[in-house]
Amino acid sequence: MHFYLLSLGCPKNTVDSEGISRLLQQAGYEAITEPQSAQFLIVNTCGFIDKAKEESFAALRELAELKRPGQFLIAAGCLSQRYGRELVAKVPSLDGVIGTRRWMEITILVQDLCSKDHPRGEPAVMTGDPLGRIAGPMRGALQGASAYLKIADGCSAPCAFCAIPAIKGPARSRPLEAIVAEAQQLVERGAKEIILIAQDTTAYGRDRGEHDALPTLMEAILVAAPDLQWLRLMYTYPQHVTPRLIKVMARHPQVCHYLDMPSQHSHPAVLRRMNRPHDVDEVRHLVADLREAMPDIALRTSFIVGYPGETEEEFSTLLDFTDEIVFDRVGVFTYSPEAGTEAAKLPCQVPIEVKEERYARLMEQQQGISLARNQQMIGRVLKVLVEGQSEGLSVGRSYRDAPEIDGLVLVEGKLPMGKMLPVRITAAMEYDLVGEPVQPIPQ
Repeated sequence: MHFYLLSLGCPKNTVDSEGISRLLQQAGYEAITEPQSAQFLIVNTCGFIDKAKEESFAALRELAELKRPGQFLIAAGCLSQRYGRELVAKVPSLDGVIGTRRWMEITILVQDLCSKDHPRGEPAVMTGDPLGRIAGPMRGALQGASAYLKIADGCSAPCAFCAIPAIKGPARSRPLEAIVAEAQQLVERGAKEIILIAQDTTAYGRDRGEHDALPTLMEAILVAAPDLQWLRLMYTYPQHVTPRLIKVMARHPQVCHYLDMPSQHSHPAVLRRMNRPHDVDEVRHLVADLREAMPDIALRTSFIVGYPGETEEEFSTLLDFTDEIVFDRVGVFTYSPEAGTEAAKLPCQVPIEVKEERYARLMEQQQGISLARNQQMIGRVLKVLVEGQSEGLSVGRSYRDAPEIDGLVLVEGKLPMGKMLPVRITAAMEYDLVGEPVQPIPQ
């Protein structure tokens, strides 16, 4: 029997999709890329913000229209966890719903749907806590020469705008030994870069009473996988970045001098309404410490504009903060109310046109900052991981670029895919760099 799996959303979903696929293949099912030929049609959905939800609903409805007799349509992931049986009313052709806390039981679900004892026309819904201890599959997703490795599930942060804790439950750190073993396997399978991910990677171990466990984990991975070339951190919480973490990042050459630390805003009053730490000077000091330890560090953050009650003065403070800190990368999101969150009930919701105007102003300002930061790379030699080729150009990333969300390095000529090669930067654009090989192109 065959299955078709569509993965939507963030890298954390990508890892879960890899786990779903691996479990099904271990059970004897074959993955295919043509939905019309598959017995099981699975969409691993995203339910984080409105655009993501709309994309997930559209994908489910499209497959529902294509579904033939004998095929089963299954919704997995965040949207499933969030809406459960309500999802069946929204997409009547669904045969199964499995949430973020139960996806490791996917083989149980598909076997149940195929069983003669399963009531015809009655969707199977699995969104509660697991019924028993299920041996967990690998939580790493290898894509080319890069791999995402999930170190924890869930989130315990009280952010007023976020539905993730309701969807995924409180933070649950994975055992260090399991993560290290998977890192070894990923490197053996060809990974040159491992990207550690979680809802908050810097919260790793806190649910077990360990308050600085991430540096320990990183060093254990580096010892166990000495051939790993890049170890990258994503989704860090600024207030959880410790002096020891900074030292580990600076000490080990395999650790990318790159840090993704979503700040969400810079005005104390807005941060209070977000239920986020509101000591902005603490963030300033952290950035100074990071740049002192690693002068070449690339810093990425994300901001929300149009949060309920955001005034023009509060937004201007955000513009000033962005101009002051000079982040290398900035992601900007317009606030969207999420059902069941505190922020959705706040007064003074900002009009859509004001949100969009503020988004455009912040993005325009950041483009100039990003261009200036990129221009500082001209003349430098950067190690580049080659990931593609197009029209006589090779496309890759430097340590400054996380997959899919940051910039690229464009190099004339056909460089070997999956290799890390030195490239001299010759030109810069707002987001991307242009370079030339330092050494002759290998034939």
